[in-house]
Amino acid sequence: MDEQCAYLILLRAPALSGAQLFELLTQHGSAVALLKAGPAAWRGQLAPATCEFLAAAQVELVDADRRWLDADGHHLVTLNDSTYPALLKQLPDPPAGLFVSGNPLLLGTPQLAMVGSRNPTPYGRQNAEAFARHLSGCGLTITSGLAAGIDAASHRGALQSNEGFTVAVCGTGLDSVYPRSSEALAREIEQRGALVSEYPPGTPPRKHHFPRRNRLISGLSLGTIIVEATPGSGSLITARLAADQGREVFAIPGSIHNPMSKGCHQLIRQGAKLVDSAEDILCELGPLAATLRNHSPSQPEAVDSASISQDRLDKDYKILLDALGFEPVGVDQLVARSGFRADSVASMLLMLELDGRVESHPGGLYFRAGPPI
Repeated sequence: MDEQCAYLILLRAPALSGAQLFELLTQHGSAVALLKAGPAAWRGQLAPATCEFLAAAQVELVDADRRWLDADGHHLVTLNDSTYPALLKQLPDPPAGLFVSGNPLLLGTPQLAMVGSRNPTPYGRQNAEAFARHLSGCGLTITSGLAAGIDAASHRGALQSNEGFTVAVCGTGLDSVYPRSSEALAREIEQRGALVSEYPPGTPPRKHHFPRRNRLISGLSLGTIIVEATPGSGSLITARLAADQGREVFAIPGSIHNPMSKGCHQLIRQGAKLVDSAEDILCELGPLAATLRNHSPSQPEAVDSASISQDRLDKDYKILLDALGFEPVGVDQLVARSGFRADSVASMLLMLELDGRVESHPGGLYFRAGPPI
């Protein structure tokens, strides 16, 4: 039995927490030595069910796991690996191991969790994509849970950025995708990011897995932003976990008439930071990200809170800014002046607003902010 095989057996043991396993590995020096120590060494430290499982465990138990790990791009990151994310080690119950499909080094990059409703409004979905696209371009890895709605929109926004990465934390084994509607998205994330799970291959979706998955979404991240959520939304669990973990919590406000904004407003009343621009997040997380990177020198360059530079502003955005002029203008007028479709104008205005180049005012009017380009 080699170290990987022994570790896989330990990961399948019932009632064995990451904290317990870390303590036992420290005592025994390796996973192989821990298993060889036998029940006499485990008794008093582990639950009877755990001892019984480990005493009977055979190599064949994890053959399927080892076949999965043999495939290209599949990894097992354990608590004693140098690539194990430092922020997760700060949790009281860190996972003993993480199965990864994609780039495991992304787990150590500065991350922002983005979560929200599975049934968002079009405005919420657009906000999630735009914020994720912009913030990932500034150097933050976008982390979410692969669910329909805000999660999926956040992953897609990050993938739309040429410089962005995204991490999807799953509540199942990585040999299957849940929900099935996210299959194509998951395959894209494997190529441009990472799928992550603490559950071995073959683990089906179970209700109690998803709150535990949420602690990893917030635990991997410097902060968590709630885009849209009802007061009973599961994304508020992620926000609470982030606060308990000592991480930043952000919320995007919305209309008082929109039920999807009520959860965000509730969080703001409880102390979450109100967000109305990407700069709000970058100002808070930039110093934290720099500190994290100082302990991970091999990671990509640090988050820069600077706006999109002149040479990165593409032709369509310049056309829209020219059409905007320097007086308040409505979307209909911009559509007529630029020749762009209304949905394209709305999306570009949101990106320009996030970048601090455009300001919105009551009545659906927009005008330039700052000096002309």
